Amino acid sequence: MWRLHHFTLCPFSRKVRFALAVKGVTHELVLERPWEKRGVFTALNPAGQTPVMQHGTSVLADSVAIVEHFEETVERTPLLGTTPEARAETRRLVAWFDQKFYSEVGAPLLGERMYKRAVVRGAPDGGVIRAASRMADMHLDYIDFLLERRAWLGGGQFGMADIAAAAHLSVADYLAGLEWDGHEPARTWYSAIKSRPTFRPLLAERLEGLPPPPHYDKLDF
Repeated sequence: MWRLHHFTLCPFSRKVRFALAVKGVTHELVLERPWEKRGVFTALNPAGQTPVMQHGTSVLADSVAIVEHFEETVERTPLLGTTPEARAETRRLVAWFDQKFYSEVGAPLLGERMYKRAVVRGAPDGGVIRAASRMADMHLDYIDFLLERRAWLGGGQFGMADIAAAAHLSVADYLAGLEWDGHEPARTWYSAIKSRPTFRPLLAERLEGLPPPPHYDKLDF
């Protein structure tokens, strides 16, 4: 069986977990705290980053590489699209959330509201948090824009763009970085994502000493 080394609030780990659940890939979870830099873990991935998948001598690192490996090897529920154009658009949006959303929203919130509180016991920088929340609002505007023109983020069908977006948004929401008022298309879409049995286990998890807001796992938020 595959073993997935992950961290609870790592959006890239969540993206892989959501995708594997949708595709029905059985796996065992191994919790990693990347800042601890365990020798066993860094031997698997010298970058010291989650997620990493291991099965015997096979090791897969980087969320995009992992997801595309299972897209190529598991026929069930294709997630990238059926045409070259659809796959290109899906990959564009996955990169948008993995790179732009993460750098502007996810990483600052994780640094200030998770790492400083749970790891170094420091005081968060309110200015950084406010800036991340402003950027989050702009990203929700973009999600609204897409969903006013499409059934799902990548087009007519649920796919990898929705999985990547939901993974990143769920972490930002856990850290109280999102304001949903005024974003009805995004809210409706995310409520549908939250209702999926393949996503619900992610919402049930908690990081010790850092609870999410009351609305976090509720479908009516």
